[in-house]
Amino acid sequence: MATVSFNSTRIKSPALQSHKPIFKSYFLSKSSNFSFIFSSKNYQHLHFKPNSISESSVSVPKEAEFDDSGEDDPTSELSYLDSETDPSSITEWELDFCSRPILDIRGKKIWELVVCDSSLSLQYTKYFPNNVINSITLKDAIASISEDLGVPIPEKVRFFRSQMQTIITKACKELGIKPVPSKRCLSLLLWLEERYETIYMRHPGFQKGSNPLLALDNPFPMELPENLFGEKWAFVQLPFSAVREEISFLDKRFVFGAGLDLDLLGIEVDDKTLIPGLAVASSRAKPLAAWVNGLEVCSVEADTARACLILSVGISTRYVYATYKKSPLTSSEAETWEAAKKACGGLHFLAIQEDLDSDDCVGFWLLLDLPPPPV
Repeated sequence: MATVSFNSTRIKSPALQSHKPIFKSYFLSKSSNFSFIFSSKNYQHLHFKPNSISESSVSVPKEAEFDDSGEDDPTSELSYLDSETDPSSITEWELDFCSRPILDIRGKKIWELVVCDSSLSLQYTKYFPNNVINSITLKDAIASISEDLGVPIPEKVRFFRSQMQTIITKACKELGIKPVPSKRCLSLLLWLEERYETIYMRHPGFQKGSNPLLALDNPFPMELPENLFGEKWAFVQLPFSAVREEISFLDKRFVFGAGLDLDLLGIEVDDKTLIPGLAVASSRAKPLAAWVNGLEVCSVEADTARACLILSVGISTRYVYATYKKSPLTSSEAETWEAAKKACGGLHFLAIQEDLDSDDCVGFWLLLDLPPPPV
């Protein structure tokens, strides 16, 4: 059993080896009948600061009283840059601009801007009343973060709410920033979950049971574009030690892919724990990996009801990545793979190879299934 818990100490109050197929199948050919082949190669079977703060921009009820016991003031804002980090190295931000389950003195929901980088070396929060929510406000706030903390305007800003895409995109483009719709904002998502418990619930205006104003989309999966087709695929697994080694090789081998900040995520996994993954083989593996690399891959899901695999990318795009002939055996294997993913706290991977029997890959993405944030 493995656990994934956010490493809150970072919050200021960061080469594919042999892997045994569980089963193989030909990839998504519309007319193909898939055969599941169990192999005995070298693969393994499944078993499974105190922060610097500024005064709040949103008024709170005058009668609210706070003790001075040393706990963070839930109405305060945060503006922090790690003194040991080179500001010029922070070129990509993660951003959320949304309402919170908190009412101001007018009885209206407070909005909040939360910004960080993937390592949480940059952390910024600011409250806003609901009558100033527009791209101009956001653009000015982004420019203010850069000026106040002495960091450059970022090259990219990732965000995960489709409903805010128009405002965020307009604000970013006016500043020359590339907006990136993506659920690979894991540091931000985990920080929001942590803030819900440690900040929002303690705020005097907190509204228990309030549903998120901008809920995350989970649309029906679409047909996979032809340029993303592979030829074969297999449910596989790697020891955690091998997964870490693969991530360390991403830059050295010039392999397409992306890792995760395992320390920040607080992942507690024994080196021998088997991490489930999906291996995809293609005779045009490099072009395929290059295409996938531009998709902001979020997760892979085995949908046993539809007998297919779902690839989630970007904010709310879901593709039918592959299908298989439904049977008690294949359903059991898919369920076993999903159970292994759950046992690893949602940790899994996607690997693209020229051949499923190869020890090397040309693309490797470490993925993490996370529930949507409570706000």
